[in-house]
Amino acid sequence: MPLQEKKLFLLDMDGTLYLDDDLFDGVLDFLAAVKARGGRYLFLTNNSSKGVEDYVKKLRRLGIEAEHEDFLTSVHATVHTLKKEFPHAVCYVSGTASFRRQLVDAGIEVRDTVSDDIDLLLSGFDTELTFQKLEDSCILLNRGVTWLATNPDWVCPTAYGYVPDCGSVCQMLTKATGKTPRFIGKPQPDMVYLALEKTDFAPSEAVLVGDRLYTDIACGVNAGIDTVFVLSGEGTEKDIEEMNIQPTWVMEDVAELYRKMEEST
Repeated sequence: MPLQEKKLFLLDMDGTLYLDDDLFDGVLDFLAAVKARGGRYLFLTNNSSKGVEDYVKKLRRLGIEAEHEDFLTSVHATVHTLKKEFPHAVCYVSGTASFRRQLVDAGIEVRDTVSDDIDLLLSGFDTELTFQKLEDSCILLNRGVTWLATNPDWVCPTAYGYVPDCGSVCQMLTKATGKTPRFIGKPQPDMVYLALEKTDFAPSEAVLVGDRLYTDIACGVNAGIDTVFVLSGEGTEKDIEEMNIQPTWVMEDVAELYRKMEEST
């Protein structure tokens, strides 16, 4: 299906729509154009450190109309996985207080100290990381508990560069214990499947827009939908050759995406 006929736009945020508190040029025009065509957009993020309420406030502050139902996060995908595959698991959570609250609100039994009844280690992007959490994680991994992680992103973009994300911390734990996690968020296809189920659009009507080849674009490819790789964030065109992940379209930014959509009108 041509880009101009797409109805469901699944949008990464950090590095795709904005960087910190700087909204990229063309984003508001693009979002307005999607709605004017009778389409819908959903915001997808691997960042488990914040709740949806935080993102709603941030996007509104940037001038973007957003409601709670406009978001799908790695936390949503993680809760879905836990309830489907580990319905009675007691989880040690290495993540932010916000992450733990979201899990508790969803009915997940969580712990923040090591105990004998823990079945599963759950690692998230933790902006409140302490050495105690790392040590607790190693204790549990050496016991042989199941290990899930919200996302494999190596870094999180900021205005001054990058900071370690969940994937980097998990790599550190892997080096220490020899264990590897099962990642839940992008590039796994679950978030796209949840989005399609939520909106009733067909896969052919959907397109995923993101700035990271190994998470965003790979997620769309794994889910069987078209993708737009924007070069406004972490990713570069060189990544396509090195990672052998092929997006449907490559564009400089969302402003170019908007121009391409308007070319048909």
